[in-house]
Amino acid sequence: MDHFHYKEDELYAEDVALKNVADKYGTPAFIYSKATLERHAQAYINSFKSMDGLVCFSVKALSNIAVLKTLKNSGCGFDIVSGGELHRALLAGADPKKIIFSGVGKSKGEMVAGIENNILSFNVESEHELSRLSMVAAEMKKIAPVAIRFNPNVDAGVHEFTKTGRKSDKFGVSIEAAKDLIKKCSKSASLKLVGLTCHIGSQIMELKGFEDAAKQALELLIELDRLNINLDFIDMGGGLGVNYVGEETIQPFELIESYEKIFAGRNERLILEPGRSISANAGIMLTRVEYKKNDFLIVDAAMNDLLRPALYQAHHDVWPVRKTNNATSNVSLVGPICETGDFLAKNINIEGSEGDLFAVRTVGAYGFVMSSNYNSRPRAPEIMVDNDKFYLIRKREDYSSLTALEEGLDD
Repeated sequence: MDHFHYKEDELYAEDVALKNVADKYGTPAFIYSKATLERHAQAYINSFKSMDGLVCFSVKALSNIAVLKTLKNSGCGFDIVSGGELHRALLAGADPKKIIFSGVGKSKGEMVAGIENNILSFNVESEHELSRLSMVAAEMKKIAPVAIRFNPNVDAGVHEFTKTGRKSDKFGVSIEAAKDLIKKCSKSASLKLVGLTCHIGSQIMELKGFEDAAKQALELLIELDRLNINLDFIDMGGGLGVNYVGEETIQPFELIESYEKIFAGRNERLILEPGRSISANAGIMLTRVEYKKNDFLIVDAAMNDLLRPALYQAHHDVWPVRKTNNATSNVSLVGPICETGDFLAKNINIEGSEGDLFAVRTVGAYGFVMSSNYNSRPRAPEIMVDNDKFYLIRKREDYSSLTALEEGLDD
């Protein structure tokens, strides 16, 4: 459920008419519903029944500091994959002991920052990464907390680029390799083994893949019990799918109920890393029609604003900001960038003329965060809606923003 709806044929976010947002801040623009973000976070947090749970929002999905503050205040921790995301989470007031650091390519500087800020865990994905983390921690005369990411060889998800749990993917290590890393970690004076983790992919629409991974995690936990190795948590990652254009999805309570059945009787805390399923349907992108040309509606948003359709051939529902009784026609929504792949939606039945406003839905995950300045286009603003109020949470870039880091270098 989200908080975007029509009132007398006008599209609203909560109690704000989206036309008013466009009038004040222009288009294209990303709009987020605070109530939807809070509701989706609580859908996870309130679903834990028999296990101690921690929800670590995946910052890569939507990293605006105001959004992170909203989710922190709702009870979330954070899953980060870079030093920049650590910086953002800390600026948002996150508790470092609710931050886990994932990713296959952590630099020495990023490791230092994580150790200095006393984060909950580094989710380690290779033997070489473990060795480097041990060396960095020893140089700092600190002990780094570690969770080993194992690869369950589960093929789940919709798009090849978002599957992460197979042997052929770059993420994690095999179960046998994970056992070796666990032993090395246990013997290290500069590392503390605190968890076990895995992540099988993104936009997953059925429970089976999650359950297969959890059963493998349980077998590994039982084997560690025999070795008298105790862990603080089991991190099952994220990946729960969302409704873009009518898909049937799993609800957070169904996923957590399934995990709690598999891990029944275990003492470890259960950590999840949802991103898309919290933020995707909390965001829309407003865009305005510049021209109508044959079967194309040429709008002011482009692939630099929303990359997913061009990158993943992803489908996003498109709603008119004002409904009319005019007959619809089959058109494609395209942008002004000089690429044939610059489209937001293909072959949709909608009516539009120059000046009309449209809302591209489900862009609260991997929307603004993947935007760029391609074609030297300033990036769009981000706006938060809170009940009957709305306010800017990131300014629209201007031309001076585009060149600020280049000017003055030869003075």
